[in-house]
Formats: sequence, structure tokens, C-alpha cells
Amino acid sequence: MSGRGRLVPCVCLGLFGVLCWVWVSFASFPDDQLSLEDVDRGAFLPQSALSEMEFASISSYRGPGNTDHRSNKELPIILWWSGGLFPHFPGNTERIDCATSSCLVTKNRKVQLYKRTTSIIFYGTDFRAYEAPLPRLHHQTWALFHEESPMNNYILSHSPGIRLFNYTATFRRESDYPLTLQWLPSLEYLLEPSAVSLQEKNRLRREGLAPVLYMQSHCDVPSDRDRYIVELMKYIEVDSYGKCLNNKPLPGHLEDTSTATGEEPRFMNFVARYKFHLALENGLCPDYMTEKLWRPLHQGCVPVYRGSSVVTDWMPNDHSAVIIDNFPSPKALADFLKHLDENDDKYAKYLEFKNPRHVTNMRLLEALETREWGVNDMSKPNYLNGFECYVCDQENARLATERAYRKAPKKNKPPQPKMADNLHMGCPLPSPGYGDVQDLPANDGWLQTWPQDYWQSLDQAQGLESLIRHNESDPSLLWKHIQNMAVSRARGKH
Repeated sequence: MSGRGRLVPCVCLGLFGVLCWVWVSFASFPDDQLSLEDVDRGAFLPQSALSEMEFASISSYRGPGNTDHRSNKELPIILWWSGGLFPHFPGNTERIDCATSSCLVTKNRKVQLYKRTTSIIFYGTDFRAYEAPLPRLHHQTWALFHEESPMNNYILSHSPGIRLFNYTATFRRESDYPLTLQWLPSLEYLLEPSAVSLQEKNRLRREGLAPVLYMQSHCDVPSDRDRYIVELMKYIEVDSYGKCLNNKPLPGHLEDTSTATGEEPRFMNFVARYKFHLALENGLCPDYMTEKLWRPLHQGCVPVYRGSSVVTDWMPNDHSAVIIDNFPSPKALADFLKHLDENDDKYAKYLEFKNPRHVTNMRLLEALETREWGVNDMSKPNYLNGFECYVCDQENARLATERAYRKAPKKNKPPQPKMADNLHMGCPLPSPGYGDVQDLPANDGWLQTWPQDYWQSLDQAQGLESLIRHNESDPSLLWKHIQNMAVSRARGKH
């Protein structure tokens, strides 16, 4: 009983402490905070993301132009909407001190309706129209981070989808924070000496090794690459080790495909024996280039490439890769590869870039030299941190411009609206890897999947845009809006 007697005053004291905390929290909000009628009261519970405990700074970097010494309670908030793979920080929140300003970054969705929450960042692969944060508030911007394949979310390849966003970081060079070379760590990565000499490759060829390697385990993709390779295999020998078009088993010690992901040395040495690597991306879009392209160049093999339509803009020189779309047919490509296989001098010309004197592409050199982020480079932020800070600095600048305009509207201009467009992401309708779409049978698996996914994504983009235009707060109404638009189209009104 004596123990229970001591417990009662402790509980009362604890409740009193919570009430005091809540009073202080309310009193500390700036004047421009949304009213209590505008937000979910649950967001003000002590476990809210705005507690000083959660928002304690863990940043060790402050930009050279950052003189932002505001307390955490005064900083604008950036909300990561994607709660799976991203965001990258431990726990719920962190303070970031960037080049010119500071922000609070959180993944706690309770702050969605706060006036201080000025921007929401979405990871493109996780962005779903039926899960979007609605209603979309006028004081908030949306930012898109999407470095992965266009096939992961075709909603972003349509104008109504991409223009939902104010800031972008994508593989397209035209995005606000370009990630075009995210798979290329450095120039030195390209200049590494060939892992297997040409003489050794020729010896292996005489012993029966095929000239061409194909290794792919993701088979049903928008680029329809396997359809093309089936045709190519009719004219030239290809060793295919992956799940797709497999005709040869991997050695036992390489059967775990995870060895390929981390460039495990035994795996790298195994594939480096081949003269040519079939390097076909899973989705086709300008500037979308992955390790399928850069890894063969690193190893000293010749990539036979299909993917970015402007890939030559980024090659070390004008004879670093064999571009599939430069050939009228798989047979013509096979004949050319056979010609290079039989002519050492012409084949070696494709590896001249290993000598830095033969790296002549100034766009590539300048991009690697000037990009703000690094890949496995501790002297630079990674591109995820970099984009967060880009958004943070942009938002602080926007808020400062708004304050100046409100204070003296005749003297100062309002902030100019910023909106992404198709150049920030737009990828074309998937097309067959070989042949014409009208020649495919109606039951073709690729035909029934990817073109339909592309156009259904347009419906979702337009549906979400309609939800926002009507100031809806329930994203589950998306399907109703899509249905209404379909009816309008059928009646010739849309």
C-alpha cells in the first residue's frame, strides 16, 4: 500500500508535466502557424515530430554561406512522404545545415498540415496517386527524387504527373538537381586498366568462349530487350548466364546473384573475359544510364548498348560503345561485332579511352568535375543529402521573398512559381524490342503489360490533378475522378 501511495503523486506530477509541455509547445509556435481548426490535434501530442528531443541536430556540416543560427522551432520543415527505403536518416527527424540555410527534415506525417512544413519530398518509385497527401496546401511545394528506372513509375513520364512537382532530382540533365551520372563514381573508375588483356580474351575465344556476354535476371521489362537478343542470337554466339534466355550455367561460386551488385572481384573477373557485353536498359529514356553501361567500360569490355537515346553525349569519346540503334537489324549488328572480334586493331580502338589522352568528351569531364555530390566520396555529400539541401535552400529563399513581398508589395516582387515539365523526366511510350507493335499477336505478354501500364499511368496522373484542382482531401476518390474523365472522353467533352 505504501508503494501505491507513493505512485499517485508521481502520476499527478507526470500529468502536470505533460500539460506544461503542451502549453509551452503551443506558446512557442510562431504567429503564422495554422490554427487548431486547420490541423489534426493528434499532431500536438508529446510524441509529435516537433519535440526538441527528436529534432536535436545531428548534422556535422555547415555550408560556407550558412549563417542560419535560428533554433529548431523557427526553421522550415521538409517532410519525406516516402517511409520505406527513404528517408536515409535514423529515427524520425534531423536538422540539416546546408550551403546557405538550415531546415528540419522529418518522415513523421503528423506534420503534413503544419504551416512550417513548407515542402514534401517524394521518392519516385514509392509515389502513388491514390496515396498522395491531400488536400494539397497552397503554402507547400512538392519535390521529386527519382534516380531509378522509368518503368518503376510511368506516372512521372506524363505532363500531368511531372508538373505536380516544383523541384526535381532525376537522371535527366534538365532536372533541377541532375543525377545523370549517378552510376559513374569517377573518371578514375573508367580509366582503370582492362581487367583481362586482349591477348587473353583471344586465347579464351580460341578455347570456345563466346564473343558476347548477356547476363540478366529481370526478363519482362518495358524495353523488351529479350525479343531483340533472341534475334541477335541467330547470327552470333552469345553466352547468357542469367534467368533471361539462359543457355549456360554460372560457376557454383557465382550462383548468388548478389555478388554482381557489389562488384565482387570473382564475379567481375569472370565477366571481364568477354569482349562484348550486351547492355540493354530495362527502360528507355534520355539520360537513363546504369551500371550496365559503365561497368563494362570500367572492366575494359565493349558495351553493346541500348537505352538512353543520347548516350553518346556522355561517352569518353566517339568510339567507346557499340550503339544498337545505329544498326538496321540484329544481323547487321552481329556482322559488325564479328568484324571487330576478328580485327584486333579495330577492337582495341574501342578501349583507347583507358588512356586519359583519348578521353575527349568535355561534357563528361566537366560534369564529373563540377557535380556537387559524390559517389563513395567522403569529401562530398551523397546526392540524397545534396537534394535535401537544395530543397532546403530553395525553400528558405522562397520564404524570404514572400516575407519581403508582404512587407513592401510595391517595392518587392512575389516569388515566381516553379513547376517541373516533361524535360525533367518524360519517357516515351514503350515499344517492342524488335519489330513493329502492330505485328505482335494480341496475346503477347509484353503488349498486354507495358503499353497498358503507360496509359493507365496517364489516367492516374490526370485523376490526381483533378483531385487537387477540386481541393479534395480523400485520395481514395481518385478512381471516381478517373471514371468521370473516361465518361467525359466518351462523350467528347474531355
